[in-house]
Amino acid sequence: MTSPLLTVNNLRTSFRSDRGTVRAVDGVSFTLNRGEILGLVGESGSGKSMTAMSIMRLIPEPPGSVEADELRFDGIDLLALSERQMLDVRAARIAMIFQDPMRSLNPVLSVGRQLTETLRRHLALDGAAARRRAIELLEMVGIPMAKSRLGAYPHEFSGGMRQRVMIAIALSCNPSLLIADEATTALDVTVQAQIVDLIKTLVKDIGASVIWISHDLGLVANLCDRVNVMYAGRIVESGPIRDVFYRPSHGYTLGLMSCTPRIDLVGERLRPIEGLPPDLSRPMTLCPFLPRCAHSVDRCRTERPALIEEQPAHWASCFADLTGSWRQTT
Repeated sequence: MTSPLLTVNNLRTSFRSDRGTVRAVDGVSFTLNRGEILGLVGESGSGKSMTAMSIMRLIPEPPGSVEADELRFDGIDLLALSERQMLDVRAARIAMIFQDPMRSLNPVLSVGRQLTETLRRHLALDGAAARRRAIELLEMVGIPMAKSRLGAYPHEFSGGMRQRVMIAIALSCNPSLLIADEATTALDVTVQAQIVDLIKTLVKDIGASVIWISHDLGLVANLCDRVNVMYAGRIVESGPIRDVFYRPSHGYTLGLMSCTPRIDLVGERLRPIEGLPPDLSRPMTLCPFLPRCAHSVDRCRTERPALIEEQPAHWASCFADLTGSWRQTT
């Protein structure tokens, strides 16, 4: 059996603040196999993007701090690398599509310059070859008149077009690991489908692995092989897509599914998750979802559930028996 491309063991990311230490990522562990697409889902503030930024070593220290028992990519200990060494890993071997392209693209450089700089640095292409490849990439992500748009600046593109440029830059060096943080949020459904097909092609052709961060459970279900459900900086449920979405074993997963629109339940009211996420600066000795959970049992109020294997390769940290409840979501 081949070793995983990415191993994350007890990842902890925290920030010092006036309120104390905020634990944005609190003991996250998972593996990612080669050629696999892993989804990360959860509401805003659950730790999805912080997990991705920690893997990319993009958390500023201070005020942040990233620790892990193991953070290994393709045999490389990422936490042991210097910042200069990480520069050679980013883009060439691990690429990330960020959620906000306007904050990620350099406003004073043309999109062609930003694309060709990446290609020349990591693939050692000369100017003409880098330009040709840049045009191919822009055409690949659906930007019309790509050749004439190379000289345009980020502010001259719409939000959706800027996101396509970000995707082109991320795919430019055929990375082994692509982390997509809400990569298709600003795109219409037609272009979204095109980008999803591009991601699938990347996985198929070069055996790349993908971490797909999204609020769109339907998209995750159609694209990913496995999914990690995150809440309050922790993974509360993890497993194959079909097991997690058809037999949810955590109250939070069930809550997410209950407030997601479904075509087969037209006319039924969505059931929102009541309450607010916990304050991550306060220590949590019980399940962080307990105050909002509609399925809690007495045991939930006395001890914190561990992540246990409910079914083969399907893990959840929940004491409640949701067998009768999950049928309502299928």
